[in-house]
Amino acid sequence: MALPFSDPFFQADLLRELLLNGSFNDSLFNSTGDRFLPFGVQVTIVVVYLIVCVVGLVGNCAVMYVIIRYTKMKTATNIYIFNLALADALVLMTLPFQGTDIIMGIWPFGNALCKIAIAIDYYNMFTSTFTLTMMSVDRYIAICHPVKALDIRTPHKAKVVNVCIWILASFIGIPVMVMGSAEMDSEGIECMVQLPDPEHYWEPVFGTCVFMFSFVIPVLIITICYSLMIRRLKKVRVLSGSREKDRNLRRITRLVLVVVAVFIICWTPIQIFVLVQNLGAKPDSDVKVAILLFCIALGYTNSSLNPVLYAFLDENFKACFKKFCFPSAFRPELQMSNRMCSIAKDVAYACKNSDGPNNPA
Repeated sequence: MALPFSDPFFQADLLRELLLNGSFNDSLFNSTGDRFLPFGVQVTIVVVYLIVCVVGLVGNCAVMYVIIRYTKMKTATNIYIFNLALADALVLMTLPFQGTDIIMGIWPFGNALCKIAIAIDYYNMFTSTFTLTMMSVDRYIAICHPVKALDIRTPHKAKVVNVCIWILASFIGIPVMVMGSAEMDSEGIECMVQLPDPEHYWEPVFGTCVFMFSFVIPVLIITICYSLMIRRLKKVRVLSGSREKDRNLRRITRLVLVVVAVFIICWTPIQIFVLVQNLGAKPDSDVKVAILLFCIALGYTNSSLNPVLYAFLDENFKACFKKFCFPSAFRPELQMSNRMCSIAKDVAYACKNSDGPNNPA
């Protein structure tokens, strides 16, 4: 999930636009009277952004690589994980630009890059929640309808669903790209979404739609899916007729549940804050501003946490990550495998030759 771009000082009047103008941190750092966000806080935010960016990009690129590289990783669930990693990697690439914006106090990268960056933000926001929702639905089908799952849960159909997710996200991504612009104001150049007039009408409409479709409805669907799955798992000890397959089903279900839970934990605070903003409250104290900054950082951190969760909770990902990070450690196994194949061929050839003279002409 993503946040639009920030100006270096905090201004309560503009912060009202946090959600309503599509700007979670467009104006978090504008001035309120004579109070300014300390430079040390700005530096801390930028350092956190850069750490999250580097860790998240390396992790998510590794996830995409192992799914592409290893045939056994091309499962329906992992196809969805690939989509999630792609969306996270794209939004993490915007963090250096946001960090520069925070330090400089202006958006120095021009109008075109502003539009692209805002579009990536919103694409990430919706593709992430839609993908997590489909992962939960996929788990529901696997657990509660195992026979139908054989036809429905295929890597090809998962790829088609991923394409549909990006098409749906385009219904918000393309309009915000059109409305996004780098505008000059009294504090400098600011990258933000400019809603059409009358703003007092479109701001709450836009904000409410984003809140409902990017968070509330997906979380509701995910909750229903996992409630049904838990009820099913309590009733039935063996789901597929094989204990080994059952262990895999439960393991993957647990992985998806943890990923979804971490996502909700990371994004609920900022969503609650935005909801309160819609009700008219404003973060008019240092403590509230600090809480807001923590919520924003927590949201971005989620994009770098998923690869860590895969590495700890999924044995297949763990093994592939080890091969990716330490390829030399697995060369002896490859050499041994090649040697065994060579010996097998030699034995087969010798047996064939030894049988040759006994065969009738």
